[in-house]
Amino acid sequence: MTSNLSKQFFKSQYFAVVGASSSRTKFGNRVLRWYQSNGLDVTPIHPKESKIEELATKASIDQLPFPIKTSISIITPPSVTLGVLKEAKNLGMKEVWIQPGAEDQKVIDFAKENESEMNIILGGPCILVKGSALLQESRL
Repeated sequence: MTSNLSKQFFKSQYFAVVGASSSRTKFGNRVLRWYQSNGLDVTPIHPKESKIEELATKASIDQLPFPIKTSISIITPPSVTLGVLKEAKNLGMKEVWIQPGAEDQKVIDFAKENESEMNIILGGPCILVKGSALLQESRL
């Protein structure tokens, strides 16, 4: 199931990392750099930083130029994740990859309730572990 969801996820033209960090030791930064190293068009989302890894940031996903064409990876505390999911749904975004640790029961419940409208990868692999293989698979 993750394989089908990830194929759809990687078909997007644009990507965003919600919870991107300027600290290179944090997962939000490592995930952002993963997108960069794979040549994907990625935007870091951070409410305070103006640039991360030489990329201009957006304060929130509603500032993305093409939200419907953007897949998002979420690396935030669960209480923040739920708000991001609700905003993504309101913006018509469909492709979401919640990185391990960014979920709680409320996030899981939201994902289940909205699975007909959104493709949410949840409780699955970390993009840093399986992302490259899934990206290659999506290109076949």
